[in-house]
Amino acid sequence: MKRICFPLIVLLATSCPGAEAVRAQDAPAAASEKGGGRERTNIDADWRFALGHAHDPARDFGYSTAPFFFAKAGYGDGPASPKFDDRAWRRVDVPHDWGVEVPFSSKAEANHGSRAIGPGFPENNIGWYRKTLTIPESDRGRRIAVEFDGIFRNGVIWFNGHYLGREHSGYSSSRFDLTDYINYDGPNTLVVRVDTSTFEGWFYEGAGIYRHVWLTKTDPLHIPQWGTYVTTTLQGADAEVTARATIRNEDVRARQFTVRQEVIGPDARSLATTQGAAQQLAPGASIDHSTVLPLKGAQLWSLDTPVMHQLVTTVLEGGAVRDRYVTPFGVRTIRWDPNTGFWLNGRHVKLKGTNNHQDHAGIGAALPDEMQVYRLERLKAMGSNAYRASHNPPTPELLDAADRLGMLVIDEHRMMGTAPELRDQLDRMVLRDRNHPSVILWSVGNEEWAIEGKEVGARLTKLMQARVRELDPTRPSTVATASNDTSGTATTTEIAGLNYIAQHNADAYHQARPDVPVVITEEGQTTTTRGIYFDDRDASHLAAYDRPPRPVESSSIEQAWRAIAQRPWMGGMFVWTGFDYRGETTPFGWPAISSQFGMLDTTGLFKDTAWYLKSQWTEAPMAHIVGHWNWPDRTGQPIPIWIYANADEAELLLNGRSRGRQKMPAYGHSEWQVPYAPGVLTARAYRSGKLVASDRVETTQAPQALKLSVERPGLPSAARDVAVVTVSAVDAKGRTVPVAADKVTFELKGAGRIMGVGNGDPSSHEPDQFLDKVAVDSVTGWEMADLDAGSAASGLPPLASLQWRDPFRWYPPGAGPATPQGFVLRARWEPSTETGATRRTLFLPRLSPGQRVFVGGVDVTAAMAPNGSGVAAALPTSTIQKSGTQDIVIVVPQGGEAALGALQDVGANGKNVAYIQSVSPAEPWSRSLFNGHAQVIVRFGSGSARPARLVATAPGLKPASVSLVPAR
Repeated sequence: MKRICFPLIVLLATSCPGAEAVRAQDAPAAASEKGGGRERTNIDADWRFALGHAHDPARDFGYSTAPFFFAKAGYGDGPASPKFDDRAWRRVDVPHDWGVEVPFSSKAEANHGSRAIGPGFPENNIGWYRKTLTIPESDRGRRIAVEFDGIFRNGVIWFNGHYLGREHSGYSSSRFDLTDYINYDGPNTLVVRVDTSTFEGWFYEGAGIYRHVWLTKTDPLHIPQWGTYVTTTLQGADAEVTARATIRNEDVRARQFTVRQEVIGPDARSLATTQGAAQQLAPGASIDHSTVLPLKGAQLWSLDTPVMHQLVTTVLEGGAVRDRYVTPFGVRTIRWDPNTGFWLNGRHVKLKGTNNHQDHAGIGAALPDEMQVYRLERLKAMGSNAYRASHNPPTPELLDAADRLGMLVIDEHRMMGTAPELRDQLDRMVLRDRNHPSVILWSVGNEEWAIEGKEVGARLTKLMQARVRELDPTRPSTVATASNDTSGTATTTEIAGLNYIAQHNADAYHQARPDVPVVITEEGQTTTTRGIYFDDRDASHLAAYDRPPRPVESSSIEQAWRAIAQRPWMGGMFVWTGFDYRGETTPFGWPAISSQFGMLDTTGLFKDTAWYLKSQWTEAPMAHIVGHWNWPDRTGQPIPIWIYANADEAELLLNGRSRGRQKMPAYGHSEWQVPYAPGVLTARAYRSGKLVASDRVETTQAPQALKLSVERPGLPSAARDVAVVTVSAVDAKGRTVPVAADKVTFELKGAGRIMGVGNGDPSSHEPDQFLDKVAVDSVTGWEMADLDAGSAASGLPPLASLQWRDPFRWYPPGAGPATPQGFVLRARWEPSTETGATRRTLFLPRLSPGQRVFVGGVDVTAAMAPNGSGVAAALPTSTIQKSGTQDIVIVVPQGGEAALGALQDVGANGKNVAYIQSVSPAEPWSRSLFNGHAQVIVRFGSGSARPARLVATAPGLKPASVSLVPAR
């Protein structure tokens, strides 16, 4: 019988000073990793951001309208031009997801969370990001690149007005070399235009630069991005580490070098070292270097002991370090067996997995690194040991967290195909992630309905999996199929990934293809709402009792786990899903805005099905009552009560009187119908007749106070700067009220900021974030008229009597009008439709020391003040409150030639002269409790050591506060 054995794997390579852990965690702006000639700096902080427009260039800051745009090098226009004035734009740090900031709309795509984004919303689909970089003269001669972990979606990258390229996929990490366009010791402008007009998935995907950004500097002789690869084999208690590295010479001359490889243990001790012979590398050439290092008494990476090692690869030239590249990895073996499933380090492991998208309540897709850790910890608390990134490559930080915590991962490609763009995305996924010990399986596609049952599906599966084997022969690949088992993709895959056992004849497939291991890549798809025990379809709420989602071709979670557990040849199952997520509002449409498939809600609170899986997936005794006991309008009516327990028997008591003791069915639950009477329900779980666990729910009184619980405080690590806080309502006895729905207002005092709020309600339209709304109006359509000395000496000139012309019109040399000593500029401003704006600021260039400015006939010159590269003025209230078109006039009384030159320099095509920023102040942070709970996520700034205090208030309830201590 054929067995598929994949001996080891490793972890992602990153550069660092030496043998310490290397990933800069979550966006400290100054976070930097240096080693030899390599420097990798996080540049997440201090970007400028504004929304453009997908259809109207005038509202997209004039992008692509200037002469020679995309015709000649360096002619990037609009925000892509280094001359563009972005002072009116909002300051943001990335990762940033503007999708959670736009409102909900019944006209938006329900599958994408009904956010006003995507088709039909051109005003919200373009996001511009600009950042100024200073690169010192001392870096001349190095190779310098910007690396994006993820941009959603269709990012176009410009640098100093030069087009660098495009990243179409929102999930692929990308790299752009800046070296040839740098202004050393001067300002450098990095610009990203993001277009979310087209979706990739069928779920909420975010919008913007929603993953980290890095600036990497290397010697021309260096290891390229993802240029190392580590594998290991075990020989008894020892291991052999095969270390591979690609060395590239981007110099104009040949270079001689040697490569030193060193394995560093988890205690930072050197375990093995080797150094190769001297080699020479021609200009523009690359070479692969491979060596084997013995490892005595190797500590293995496992679920319970996720021990990490590091490979330090050093490139030396004449004794000088030219590059040092650190690759974290784990020593472990994996094996997929068609008869027994999955094996890790020679031990059988049933995969207890979940599928997950990448968004979280309050934050969207731009998760801080510690939220990746928090989410994995919540899944592990349920007993899960595996995670499928559905349906796209995850952020690198999620895999880092899986490595550290001991979580197995299916790493999934976005779309099937062998076209160059798709193959490049597949290659980048494998090269980036093949060193992670957590990754045990690649997936080249998911439910490709148009091809999965056809010959083309079989062909693409075979070709794509062969390509994966070229890059990583240590792991197999799968493709998840919807239903077809006898043709197409299921016939050529290395590992059969079956979505929903009720849609397949898995037994027949196993019999027909006994040499192919099988794993259930999706299962369940049950829909439940946390804390709801009777359907309320008007509110898009569904009872939490586990049941098949459809009459046919579906299973409850219990039915599914029973089927997998009873088949030893199945590798395991991945529940659809671990967390609820925005979009895919099955079985509802609007006004529902999130899915209900999760075992946990969008905030990470357990639903009752999570307790079922915990009863099946963990050993420590536990019992859980499905249901609360607050039913004042159902007195005497039967209430369904279930008990989940990993025990032989379960007993239910009401107010101390037993309602019966039942044998716990294998892979199931115990169930009672209990007429409601106020009091206490108690569950007792027994093993071999001995009480081992209990649970209770009781009737509570009305809410009296708020309570704050810090689920994830700041921890003693420079990276752990996120606090996750649960807010709940309690009665006079301090008991959580499970039906409370009070609206709670939050205030953070001291350091840090609130990132987002959520409550897990799948139909709540409350904001996730409360931020000032910033709108930017371009002031265009400029006209120019000459001024005589008399007109220039006083106030607003008589505009109606002036002769106007286009100040940006091009004339052949010598053919244009003479430049006047003074002139007046006029444009018309149509105020933004942004309602509630209380602050408007006009930003202008400085054309002349004596220039005067009028808005709507009001002289605002006295309010103008130096601001960055120009001047700015807060507009008076009378101007703010005016409606309709208003004139903006700039009077230049003297120095006309220089002033006109400055105007035409910054205002190419008339599109970059003036901007008005309108600000609508944010309302206080708030969220309604949903079935007694809500969540607040607090973020501390980089390096902050000051504590903060979160205060929660609600009408009629005693307020609560909690001290939050940032990481030190």
